This record gives sequence, structure tokens and C-alpha cells, in this order.
Amino acid sequence: MADEKVLDTENMSNFIHDIIDEDLAEGRVEKIHTRFPPEPNGYLHIGSAKAIWINAGTAQKYGGLFNLRFDDTNPVREDDEYVKSIEEDLRWLGAEPTGGIYYGSDYFDKCYEFAIKLIKEGKAYVDDLSADEMREYRGTLTEPGKESPYRNRSVEENLDLFERMKNGEFEDGSHTLRAKIDMASPNMNLRDPAIYRIVHAHHHRQGDKWCIYPLYDYAHPIQDALEGITHSLCSIEFENHRPLYDWVINNVGFEHKPHQYEFARLNVTHTVMSKRYLRELVETKKVDGWDDPRMPTISGLRRRGYTPSAINEFVKKAGVAKAYSIVDIGLLEHCIRDELNTNAQRRVAVLRPIKVVITNYPEDKEEYFELPNIPKNDEAGVRKVPFTRELYIDADDFAEVPPPKFFRMKPDGEVRLMGAYIVKCNEVIKDSEGNVVELHCTADLETGNGNPVDGRKIKGTIHWVSAKYAIDATVRLYDYLFTLENVNDVPEGTNYLDYLNPNSLTELTGCKLEPALADAKVGDKFQFVRTGYFCKDSKDEGVFNQIVGLKDSWAKEAKK
Repeated sequence: MADEKVLDTENMSNFIHDIIDEDLAEGRVEKIHTRFPPEPNGYLHIGSAKAIWINAGTAQKYGGLFNLRFDDTNPVREDDEYVKSIEEDLRWLGAEPTGGIYYGSDYFDKCYEFAIKLIKEGKAYVDDLSADEMREYRGTLTEPGKESPYRNRSVEENLDLFERMKNGEFEDGSHTLRAKIDMASPNMNLRDPAIYRIVHAHHHRQGDKWCIYPLYDYAHPIQDALEGITHSLCSIEFENHRPLYDWVINNVGFEHKPHQYEFARLNVTHTVMSKRYLRELVETKKVDGWDDPRMPTISGLRRRGYTPSAINEFVKKAGVAKAYSIVDIGLLEHCIRDELNTNAQRRVAVLRPIKVVITNYPEDKEEYFELPNIPKNDEAGVRKVPFTRELYIDADDFAEVPPPKFFRMKPDGEVRLMGAYIVKCNEVIKDSEGNVVELHCTADLETGNGNPVDGRKIKGTIHWVSAKYAIDATVRLYDYLFTLENVNDVPEGTNYLDYLNPNSLTELTGCKLEPALADAKVGDKFQFVRTGYFCKDSKDEGVFNQIVGLKDSWAKEAKK
């Protein structure tokens, strides 16, 4: 479970809280009660983290209650796997459901009871129109809809048909129960919306008890009212549904009347937030499951090495408003980088190794140099790394024909081995295909980890590991999942899959890591010096995942 302080609500304020402050001041409510209602048909993503932060954080700020309620009113794609993952993600983010855990299916009997009430009062009717016919009758934004020929059935006939729907006498799609509101309403959600449909499918909790299921716009306000929710906070696409929410509350006849308020969804560059798209990526094996570290899912971010505090800080910085916006993914990277910079211990990892032989260093000699675990943090201590005649350096730190201002290793050039000797490259060994496979160097054995006695200046410093003591590992480097910045707005004639980044994953095998990393545990986070931040993978042994690189482009842009 996450640290209880992760869900930081200090200085948390937005337009929703302005509404709540007014409600409390005028006595409309006494205790704040919110809820998070995910459908268990997929894994939560970072957009869900915003909804969790708003709902749970609001309840926490005002000393109220926060419910987790699974919206399991559609049995077709719902599964216990998703239920478990959602609960795990919620608590990992620091959002304890203080008001309890509920299921929409807990209220099926009540929803059915209230539907009977609406039928008896002439406010709902059974319709025989097909889905296509209903769309045709619904009208357009500029033209009113037409009333169904079945709209004026008697109460008795509607009760009989609805009972038979429940008893499984009809096929899927042959009948629906519709609220009788106003087919000429300028709000199309009020044009006699369907509130029950027939679905012959096994429910993950109710089994085969039901073959009719309430639709979300009908079930959700009932659930809120029964649970005592005061402020039903949801994303902006439900704004036009609010009149229907209020219609259900008022016509079912609840004394307690929750109110719905909407905020803008969290959209992030270079990724998708649609569960339908995310599911397609998983099912077509474009990614390695819901927890693939490239995915924007909470489980994917957790496996990647992100922390609850960094995700919540990202949501906090992104802000709560009603206007559509798309947030730079660089802000998310900045939040985790800013956190790890102060607390991630440093380790050495050579990702693309080239062997270096220090020819003037005795073959049987070993010594240890001290390196700081976290620079400028004495409390983090130091560690000792072994130095031997044969080492590995990164191929990126050598150039046989160096470009201008290249201060790393090159023929006849000197460079500092980090925390150890100054060495000079004397000979380049190549294989039969002309690839560099080994470098022969001599060390200035008078330098140790100090400066040359003759005062010469050495501009370059590179990292290294002892060949004798290095451990082998696989390191995965990640780039954005999509090349397109705004994947919600793909050019006409293209599909979001057209913009999958073929270089979103680079897997490097045969990497050489300092021996201290042999003790790394799953979830441990490190800065691989001069490379980036990494953590040990939770599924594959001997694998480290890149969390984020060292370069913070977002912070630079933010300062402009």
C-alpha cells in the first residue's frame, strides 16, 4: 500500500472546491461524500489517476468519505481481473476508499424496482424499435426527434413486456425500456433515452440472474443517491448528460439529491487514453500486456518505475479546469525525474560495452575506489567499486575519428575514468569486420582519483565497470509509444495505429553493471550515471527498465 501522505491535498484548490465551499457555507451539505466509478473492463490509466486524485483528494481535504464503486452494469467485457487491478492501483496511488467498496450490480434490484415505478407513473415505456430505428427517430441537433409508435402503450402492457424482458423471453436488441421525457428537447440526451436493454450474457458477479441491464445514465444517479454521494465529479463529456442525471434523481423520488459536476479529462501527448484503443493494443499484441512500461496504464507506469507521488504531483500540476487541453508528457517525466534526482542512488551501468585493457596495470592487482551513492548528500554514504586490469566502457564514449570538442576516449587522447585513474588510449583492436572490440590503454598510476601532478587538464570523464566483477543484465530503453503528438486528432484517412513508434522499445542485452546492482530488488530505483533513471523489472529476471532519461526538456521550456 502506498504511503498515506502520497495523496497530497495541501493547497489543493479549484473551481469544484469553490462550489463545495459555497455548499458548506449555505448549509446545502454537511459532510462531503465523493466516489470513483470505474468500469471493470480494462486497467486504469493516468487519466483515471486524475479522477481518483480529484475525488479522493476532495474527500480527504474536507474530512469526508470516498467510495470506490465498480460500474459493472455491462457484463460483456467485465472481468474479475480488472476488478482486482483497479483496487490495487487505487490503493497504490494512496486513495483509500474510506466510504467503502461497492458494485453497480449491488443495485440491480433497486434499479429494477425504480424502473417499475417509472412505468407505473407513465414515465417509462417498452420500445420495439431497433437501434438503427431509434437513431433515425432521435432527430438531429437542428431537428426534433419523432415519437416512437410504441410510446403510448398502456401501463399494463409496459409492465407485462418489461417483466417478460426480465424473464428472458426476448432476443438482444428486440426491446428496450425508455424514459418518457421529450423528443423535441434541444438536449438529445433527454429525447426518451434508453434506460434498460436486453443482454444475454454471464455477469462476473451476478452470474445468469439477469438478462436485462440498466444503462449508465440511469443507474449512475441511482447509485449515487443510495450511497449518499454529495458531489458526483466526472469528466466533461458527461456535461450534457447532467439534465438526465437530475431527471432520474427527481423522478425516482430521492430525498437525498446528489449533484453532478464536470471537469476536463486528462489528455497527454504521444499516447491514448481510450480503453478501447488500449485494449486493442493489448489484444493485438502491439504491447506486452496492460502493464507494458510504454502503456499509460497505472500498472504500466508502476512497472516502468514511476511512483505514486510523482503521478499525483503530475495531476496536481496539470490542474483542474473545464476547458479541453492536452498536457505535455514531458511534465510527467519532469515530476518523476525531479523526485528521483534527490533520492535515487547512483550506480554504474555500461549499456554498450567495449573492453578496455589497462596494459600497465598488474594482472593480479585489484583495488577499490569510493563513489558517492548520491552526490552532495553525505547521509547517503559511499560505496566501493572494484578496479581491475580489464574494464568495460560504453561504446558511445569512444570515437576512433572524434568529432570536434569530443572530450571522451579517443586514440592518443586522455580521459578520466570516473572516480579512478586518468588513462590514455594507445591501441584499437578490431575484429575481421572492422568493428572495435577492445581498447588498450595505459593509466597514469600517480593520479588515483586525484589530479595529475604536472597540472595538465583533463576535460573528459567517463564511467566504467570492472570486467571481472561486472554482472550481466538486459536493459530496456523506452521512447514514446506514438510518434504523433496529439493522438486524439489523427489526420484524415489515417488510423491511430499508423503512428505507433517502431522505436518505442530498444532492448539491450549483454549490458555490464557494477556488482552492487546484483542485490537490487524489484521496484528499486537507481540513476545509472550519465544515462538516466532505471528500476528492476517486476516480471523478467535480470532486466532493468528505463524510467526516464536525464535531460529535462520540459523544465527548460517552462522557464522560458
